[in-house]
Amino acid sequence: MTGAAGANGAARDGAGAPSPDHSRTRAGRRELALVILGCALGAGVVLLAAGRDWLVEETVRPAPLPPLQTTRTGTDLRPFLPALGWLALAGAGALLAVRGLLRRLLGLLLIAVGVVIVVAVAGVIGGTTTGLWPVAAIAGGGVVAAAGLAAVVWSGRWPALGARYARSPGGRPADRDRGSPESWWEALDRGEDPTDEPPRSDTDPR
Repeated sequence: MTGAAGANGAARDGAGAPSPDHSRTRAGRRELALVILGCALGAGVVLLAAGRDWLVEETVRPAPLPPLQTTRTGTDLRPFLPALGWLALAGAGALLAVRGLLRRLLGLLLIAVGVVIVVAVAGVIGGTTTGLWPVAAIAGGGVVAAAGLAAVVWSGRWPALGARYARSPGGRPADRDRGSPESWWEALDRGEDPTDEPPRSDTDPR
């Protein structure tokens, strides 16, 4: 009896332990969530910095008139910067919706966007009374590029989000809602893992 009880306990312990595949899947989910949040944060910093004052230009006027100061924002100096920021933010959201080769191609696009931001803003630094906002924009562009690189290198071990819901078009509306990009962002805002399987009740026909 004692041997049988010990065997049953060992079997229960083995059944409760997570499998290596499950552990890798959870690690991939965490990586994906961090990359998405990092890319969104970098894009947000770029958008914020683009609207701030970067440069103060002084125009000398004949005495006794004081010099004329003109303040220029990041958008004034680099008009395409907000568009790149919005593109990077959209790319962060698109990482949830694509997989496989498309996700790697999206990663390459994010790398290109981040590099263009860094190179474009670096040309502004060194002008008259340049503040810290250009440096913030460069940092944001670097984060976007790093997120793109992570998508290219690591996307092969990231789960295909929403595949469970795409498998059955006639599934319940609640399942389709859980697979929408909006529900993923809401779950991330709540600090939850949006890829966790929903609990199934005993009456669930599946």
